[in-house]
Amino acid sequence: MAHDDIGVPEALPRALDDLRVRLGSAALDRLWIFPPIRRGRRERGLVAVSAFQEGVERRGLMTLTYAAEHSGREGVRIDVSLTHEGEAPADRFPTVMKGVVQRGGEERGEPREVEIGGSSEKLEALLEELGAVLQEVPGA
Repeated sequence: MAHDDIGVPEALPRALDDLRVRLGSAALDRLWIFPPIRRGRRERGLVAVSAFQEGVERRGLMTLTYAAEHSGREGVRIDVSLTHEGEAPADRFPTVMKGVVQRGGEERGEPREVEIGGSSEKLEALLEELGAVLQEVPGA
């Protein structure tokens, strides 16, 4: 990645906050945060979401995607989309993530797995961590 490809550092925290508003922390089991693809002040990202389902042991699988752009005049524009992909037993999700990595090639990269376990504290800690990273990015 070139030095000037800083993307949109606030995009991931804002996309995850959107996820929290839509589903609530209690519904979130695990997140797989894939490295974003950055081109200058543009960024595209993917987060795979394992969500608890009421009354069953299976988990819902969703993908949270975002596209963000930072322009001098208009500021930051972020489009977030949440798509329900299906459901499966929780122990199948690591294999699914390996398949995503293989299909995405080197550009996609390995995801960071974050266990939320329905905990608003864990999600809040992740958002705070991402906010701290945001503050460290030059020019952000």
